[in-house]
Amino acid sequence: MKISFPFLSSAALLTASVLLAGCQNGTGDGNSATPGNTVGSAAPSGGKPKQIAAILMQDDQFYRLAQFGMEAAAKKHNVELLTGSAGGALDKEISLVDTYASRGVGAILVQPNNPKGSVPALQRAASKGVKIVTYGVPLGKPFVSGGLQSDDVTLGSSTGKVAAQYIQKKFGGKAKIAILDFISQSSDIGPLRPQGFKAEMQKLPGVEIVAQQSAWLAPDAERVTTDILNAHPDITVIWGANEGATVGATTAVKNAGKAGKVAVFGTDVSEQIANFLLSNDNILQASTGQKPYEMGFNAVESAVEAIDGKKLKALTIIPGQLYSRDNPAASKAFLDQVKKLS
Repeated sequence: MKISFPFLSSAALLTASVLLAGCQNGTGDGNSATPGNTVGSAAPSGGKPKQIAAILMQDDQFYRLAQFGMEAAAKKHNVELLTGSAGGALDKEISLVDTYASRGVGAILVQPNNPKGSVPALQRAASKGVKIVTYGVPLGKPFVSGGLQSDDVTLGSSTGKVAAQYIQKKFGGKAKIAILDFISQSSDIGPLRPQGFKAEMQKLPGVEIVAQQSAWLAPDAERVTTDILNAHPDITVIWGANEGATVGATTAVKNAGKAGKVAVFGTDVSEQIANFLLSNDNILQASTGQKPYEMGFNAVESAVEAIDGKKLKALTIIPGQLYSRDNPAASKAFLDQVKKLS
């Protein structure tokens, strides 16, 4: 595998405050640090139910599905669940943490916005006896009771294996590839998915990565992909490291009239990605998605255990799931799940 990056677009310098852009979430207010909805059951005889606060990093389908999982677990364990959206902003996350801690909740579930900036507020909450459970992004701090996370390297390698098989079959093992990542938005997690994908590409000596840029929001990814296709008309494969990159790349290839000439592979799953895989345009071939519902459900169960004084694993890995054009049943099952939960 060869790697060369002769082309850089100004769009790669754009920054945004959200990760894994997708569909809208009807819970909380992305423009406010005020805690949002409350979900729970009647208090059991003998006192109030346990109270757990969940901070959603932003308003998209990943977090909406995670919240559905949290609500289901809260109902199962008869706990009160408070939810609020940080809207992708660190200052709003900090405000929510401080607010929930002052309310005396038993635990806070959070996907830390920043591995350094998120720490002081969470540490303050922990010093007041609040159990901290992370999901999506680990902190590795002693005050954290436990965490849940997808294996980001495997998310990349899972799709990479399918892409390698496609390149062997369709292009005889030779391809020029473009990668859209979110490294400039997340320097700690961002490199992991490309690491997994590239590891599979390195097994094919005829593969050359000719462009790699950060573009994690769909509109930016569409624009960047269009620029890359114009600069490298011989590109045959594009891989997106998250939902926004996958959606934007697929849309750009379709608009460029390159369906059947350029194949897109991606990461994450959403209604739009599932429908792309079911489309007859033959552009998006496969995408490895996380399991947000399971992550949310398990996060609440972990918080309940922590409140009860049980010791949690430092980090629990929630495996991803491959969705591909060759297995339409999986995409249809995902769409059915979303429909039932919505």
